[in-house]
Amino acid sequence: MNTVHRIECNTDTCYLVSNGKKAILVDTGSGECYDKVLGECSKYDMQLIVLTHVHFDHAENAARLAKHFDIPVAYHKADEELFESFDKQPLSSYGLVGKVVLKMSLKVLRETVVEKPEKTFYIKEGDSLLEYGIDAKIIELPGHTKGSIGVDVEGGSLIVGDALDNWIFPATGHLYSNKNEIIKSAERITSLGERTLYYGHGKPTNNKFKKIK
Repeated sequence: MNTVHRIECNTDTCYLVSNGKKAILVDTGSGECYDKVLGECSKYDMQLIVLTHVHFDHAENAARLAKHFDIPVAYHKADEELFESFDKQPLSSYGLVGKVVLKMSLKVLRETVVEKPEKTFYIKEGDSLLEYGIDAKIIELPGHTKGSIGVDVEGGSLIVGDALDNWIFPATGHLYSNKNEIIKSAERITSLGERTLYYGHGKPTNNKFKKIK
C-alpha cells in the first residue's frame, strides 16, 4: 500500500510517496527548503523524482537531490523550455487571489533559473510508476504550464501540482499559461470521482473545488 507524505516548504508543498522503504518525491520545493526536503527523503530508499511542472518552487532542488541520491528526474517534454527561462510560458491570473500571488511570484520566477538535472526522462499520459515501486500513473493536466502533470496514486490520491490550488479555498489554479486548458484540466479532475487531492499550494481536500466562472 502506498502512503503520501506532505513536506511543507513555506507556501509550497512537495510529496513523498512511499511503499515500505521505497519512495519517490513529487516536486522538490524551492532552494531555501533543500535541507528539510533532503532530511525527509533520507528516511527512504529513493527511486525517482517527478516534477508536476518546471517552476522554481516545484523544481529548484531537483538537480541537487537527484545527484545526492543518484536517481533520475521525470517531467513532461512540453516543460523542457522552462529550464531555459520562465518567460517561455508567461503566466496570467484570475481573481484577487491570483493577482496577488502572481505579483508576489513574478520577480522570483524571472530571476530564478532552474538547473536541469543530469539524469532525466520524459513522462506522459498513462505512464506507470510501478517500475519505481509505486502504484501510480501519470495524468496530463496542462494549463498552468504546457507540460503540467498529476500523479494518481492507486486511484485514491491525486497530486495535482498547480492545476488546482488551495490558497484560501480549493479552486482551479489561479495562475495559468492557458486559461482554456487549465479549466479543462480542472474539469477532468472532477470527472475522476472520489480522490484525496494534494495541492502544490494548500492542504489536502476531497475532490470538490470551485471553478473559474
